[in-house]
Amino acid sequence: MGKGRPFLEVFTCALNEDHRFPILELLVLLCALCTVFLAGLAAVYGFTTVEAFTHNLLSSSTWPLIILVGISILKNIAYGLGNDVEQGIIQTLFSYPLKKGYILTAKLLSALVIPLLLFLGISIFGLFLFFPDIILANPCTVFLTYAAQLSPVLLAAGLLLLLALRLKRGVLALIAGLVLCFMLFVIFDSVANSIAYGTGSDWSLKIYAVITPNLALQEYYLGTQGFSSGIWVPSFSEVLLCLLAGYLLVAVVFIVGYVYFKRGLRI
Repeated sequence: MGKGRPFLEVFTCALNEDHRFPILELLVLLCALCTVFLAGLAAVYGFTTVEAFTHNLLSSSTWPLIILVGISILKNIAYGLGNDVEQGIIQTLFSYPLKKGYILTAKLLSALVIPLLLFLGISIFGLFLFFPDIILANPCTVFLTYAAQLSPVLLAAGLLLLLALRLKRGVLALIAGLVLCFMLFVIFDSVANSIAYGTGSDWSLKIYAVITPNLALQEYYLGTQGFSSGIWVPSFSEVLLCLLAGYLLVAVVFIVGYVYFKRGLRI
């Protein structure tokens, strides 16, 4: 009970700050509407395998939710940590009978885990209502698709965490994080494809697939509808390797964030 009460207090304060009314309620409503609308528009025909249809169903019906949840997470981390450091709130929390790592964990539970749980719960439940047989019959494809889609979101969140702790300014961290996301997921995409098309080599695509594993999974299931146009057609083992490498990169970024928060943060 000694550490439980301070941890819950920090978590509750972060929750109230990150999800003020009606932000959380609006996010839930938009997630539900997008899931129902896009799932209802999903095409049932035109796929050679059930796995390909399942992957396309999940990808096409959840990408707007990924954007919504991603923006919410970036906002929470930038303001929840950047502003707290800037305003001295973190310094006050350091006086709690609680280790620094637990303080950061409580903040990330509110900023990161709550939106992700809402997204997963609403998305999976909504798709299950429309396609129960498909979802139940292909748990591996469902798991891989969600895992691949969430990897870049978690990577962006981890990088923004480092920026927020380093810059100690909420607005500045959010702007820098959005610029970084644009460079990673738009500019790097164009560069990787340009290099692949220019050289005929697939190494740039494989590097980019570590950052966005869903593109490798899309190429594996959908073939020419994917992103490499035949230059690289990954095997299932290569898809798993990209996914594992992506989450390893995410883990490294968050570990660096925790170490910096506990030892390198100067307030």
